[in-house]
Amino acid sequence: MSRSLPELEDYIRLFDIYGKELGSIYKEEGSDDPYAFLFQQIVYMLTKPSPFNLSLPEAFRLVAQRYYRGDKATLSQLNDFDNRHFMLCDLYDFIMLNGGLQLKRKKNQNENR
Repeated sequence: MSRSLPELEDYIRLFDIYGKELGSIYKEEGSDDPYAFLFQQIVYMLTKPSPFNLSLPEAFRLVAQRYYRGDKATLSQLNDFDNRHFMLCDLYDFIMLNGGLQLKRKKNQNENR
């Protein structure tokens, strides 16, 4: 994070590290979860108070807070790769539809000048 409070740009930058889009996340097979560290980082960011985080659906923040606190039911549910991946994809889609796509297009336009 560039500041102590996460903003839209912080989430976009983090997701970009893992590729242009997360569509292939469900195609990943095997015993290792290549998105485990991304999930941990996203959960940490979601627990931070910020105006941007408050603009996100409350469900994302609540699940992240419960996970971060070690709530047994939440840990059990998110122990499943598919559930973690579903949450990541949902958050990614929400962010992209609510300013992320516009931000990326603006950034690409500025880079192509």
